[in-house]
Parts: sequence; structure tokens; C-alpha cells
Amino acid sequence: MPTPTKGARLGGGPAHERQILANLAQSLFEHGRITTTETKAKRLRPYAERLVTIAKRGDLASRRRVLGTIPDKGVVHKLFTEIAPGFAERDGGYTRITKVGNRKGDNAPLAVIELVEFGAPAKKAVVKEASKATAKAAAPKKADKKADAKAAPAEDVAEETVASEEVEETIAEESKTGAHSDAPAEGAEDVTEEVAETTESAAAPAEGADDSVDEDAK
Repeated sequence: MPTPTKGARLGGGPAHERQILANLAQSLFEHGRITTTETKAKRLRPYAERLVTIAKRGDLASRRRVLGTIPDKGVVHKLFTEIAPGFAERDGGYTRITKVGNRKGDNAPLAVIELVEFGAPAKKAVVKEASKATAKAAAPKKADKKADAKAAPAEDVAEETVASEEVEETIAEESKTGAHSDAPAEGAEDVTEEVAETTESAAAPAEGADDSVDEDAK
């Protein structure tokens, strides 16, 4: 007589129990995490981890053995190519069970069973979280660029107004200097008087020289 498995019996018989566990394992490998009752999660944990250990071998016999349990070829391919290589350096403990309260209706205790972070589905979740974080970090930079783009026209307008004010001031100064240029400069009359005196003094010796010449002639 075969030794019965540990834990509660699932379904109406042994065949039904094997089918339930196979369906749960297929969903776990396909989605990375599932929510089920606490009893089913505890029964599924050793069953799924045994399939992962078989898939880590990677040979044809192991693939056929897993296909005898899980009929979906796509899920088996994912198990052999993505999930099992992710646990290559791990000897066990491929799943995690987290209690999430009771189910509404029959008040059955629920639990989430998922592959740990070394598996491929968990790595994809980490990559998604990292991409979201980078997107949030890049959002303020885009806002700053938009603010700079909005502030640039305002700065250009301010510079234009300052330049126009400077031009107006220079025009006003030039107009003032032009108005005063028509008036005679200070000290111009004194210069003209000095020029006249020098000319008279230069002409005086010439007249004395003429008188001396006349006296010699006599």
C-alpha cells in the first residue's frame, strides 16, 4: 500500500488531486504567482519545487517527464528555458507563501504562492519597477526643460526692453550735445583778443624799421 502524502486530501480522489496540483503548478509557472487557499498553497509548494528541480537537469528525459505532468508545451518550455536557469545556483526554496487574509463568502484562508526573486518572473517584475523609477526620475527633468523653454522668451523680451531703453538714453544725450554745439565755446573771445594783440605787436617793429631807414638815407 502506498504511503499517503502529508497534508489534507484535495478533491474527490487521488486522480482529482493530481489534476488539481498539475493545474496549480501550470498557473504558477505561467504567471509567476497565484492566489489560492492556504491548504492548496502548502500542498503545491513541494510539488512545484520538485518539477523545478527536474527541469534544472535540462535533458530530454526530464522534459518528457515534466510534459507527463504539465501538458502545456509553452509553459514547459518557459520552465526549462527561463525559470530553471534562474535557479541554477539555488539548491531549493524556489517558492514563497504569503498569507493574505480570508476569502469573502466561505471565509477560507487565502495565501499567495510565488516564485522567489531568483526566478525569471520575479526578475521581470524587478525590471518593471526599475523602469518605472527611472521614468519618475526623468519626469522632473522634462518639467525643468519645459520651464526653461517658457522662461527663455521672457528673458529675451526683458533684454529687448533694456536695449531699447539704452538706445533711447543715447539718443537723448546726442540731442542735448547737438543743442549746445551751436553756442560759442567758453574762452573763444579771449583767444581772438590774444591773436589780435600778437598781430599788432608784430606790425609795430616793422614801422620803426622804416623810420630808421629814412634817417640813414638823409
